[in-house]
Amino acid sequence: EELGYKDDADCAILVFETAKLPNEEVMELVAKKCGVSPSNTYACCAPTACLCGSIQVASRIVETGIHKLHELHFPLDVIKYGFGTTTIAPIAKDDLKAMGVTNDSLIATGSVYYTIEADKEKQEELWELIKKAPSNTSSSYGKPFIETFKEVDYKFYDIDPGLFAPALFTVNNSKTGKTISVGAINNDLLKLSYGLS
Repeated sequence: EELGYKDDADCAILVFETAKLPNEEVMELVAKKCGVSPSNTYACCAPTACLCGSIQVASRIVETGIHKLHELHFPLDVIKYGFGTTTIAPIAKDDLKAMGVTNDSLIATGSVYYTIEADKEKQEELWELIKKAPSNTSSSYGKPFIETFKEVDYKFYDIDPGLFAPALFTVNNSKTGKTISVGAINNDLLKLSYGLS
């Protein structure tokens, strides 16, 4: 509703980042929210500390960037295309460590590329919002995620939400032909997170 998105699919397929299957109550809630029958609602589950977990976190890089733009009140309806790249984190020994390295993949080396269609008069305003989007604009940026998480006593929602963003945003306005690129890849942070010398 908030995004003005509608889908007429008769089934819902979700990927949960967890080691256990959701119960019937959760699946019924998902079905209700999606407007489909519970019998047409499917769940794929993968713990963070496995290859599938690392891949599914990395695969959300474009979504992560759009979420950050939405938080900044960027008008999502001007986005026409997007793609992104990031590293797939090494498999960690447990889900806590995996949460650290997978988040650092996005925060330190995630790159997103969007094509927008915006009038010349709106472009400068949009560029200013985009400049606030990269992970390095966060007050929590600069150390491995697991350290930041530990500093807030493992209370996820106490971390500056601005941290959860790709490292680099490149946006092309097809109406004006202008492009902006902001943020930076931080290989040193990624090496520190991954335990590489």
